[in-house]
Amino acid sequence: MGHETHFPSSPRRTWRSNKGEMGIMSQYEFITVERDGPVTVFTLNRPEVMNALHSPMHFELDQAFNEFAADPEQWVGIVTGAGERAFSAGNDLKHQASGGKMGSPPSGFAGLTSRFDLDKPLIAAVNGVAMGGGFEIALACDLIIAADGAIFALPEPKVGLAALAGGLHRLPRQIGLKRAMGMILTARRVSAAEGKELGFVNEVVPAAELLATAKKWAGLIGECSPMSIRASKQAVLRGLDEPTLEAAIRGQGKYPAIAALFTSEDFKEGPMAFAQKRAPEWKGR
Repeated sequence: MGHETHFPSSPRRTWRSNKGEMGIMSQYEFITVERDGPVTVFTLNRPEVMNALHSPMHFELDQAFNEFAADPEQWVGIVTGAGERAFSAGNDLKHQASGGKMGSPPSGFAGLTSRFDLDKPLIAAVNGVAMGGGFEIALACDLIIAADGAIFALPEPKVGLAALAGGLHRLPRQIGLKRAMGMILTARRVSAAEGKELGFVNEVVPAAELLATAKKWAGLIGECSPMSIRASKQAVLRGLDEPTLEAAIRGQGKYPAIAALFTSEDFKEGPMAFAQKRAPEWKGR
């Protein structure tokens, strides 16, 4: 699939009140991006088509994730869907079938599935159907919190396609080959409860508690040094690509996020706060 060269216009920015505090929201055409302290919430916002993604939406998400990655004040991201029906139904097949413009940025489906240099943690808050590319978006996140009515599947073979935006590779790595093949080769639907049993869902909660629970996880992450979190994520993901455990342990010292940790203010602040018996004041640098 070729890459388009156009990019969305700059988002409109408006201030809003959040529990008495001021937060900032970026309003794109097909997504919303809301910053609440150090947490960024990305909402797929095409509920009329179950948040299915088409080319313009891919590029909006690419821009939004680029801004998130570059913003030193944003430490954790949450990805969710608008409405009650779907997290995302994946690729907008009707848009494709009608001859709509196709293409995605180098960062992949949703500007995320081929983004391998994002060391900040992402949480998927799956509020409903997560099919095909929608499931692939969730799998590209570090944690998945699911509403109790959420449904997951890679149904591409049923329409003559394949889950080539990372699903065929991430799912076996996350839950093991046989369990993954049980989903991939049958294209079957899996409930949130079974997803937790299989191991790709971290927590299942009532729909009304979904975003609050995702923010609770984000808060727990935020209690830790952002530098330590980025170093840890990078070491885990890069280490999985090493041929042996020994190679992973010996090689981790050359990872950029680990080198950045050792020279950071947080690296000094953590032990000092512990010695002084106070809560650390993380800088993320």
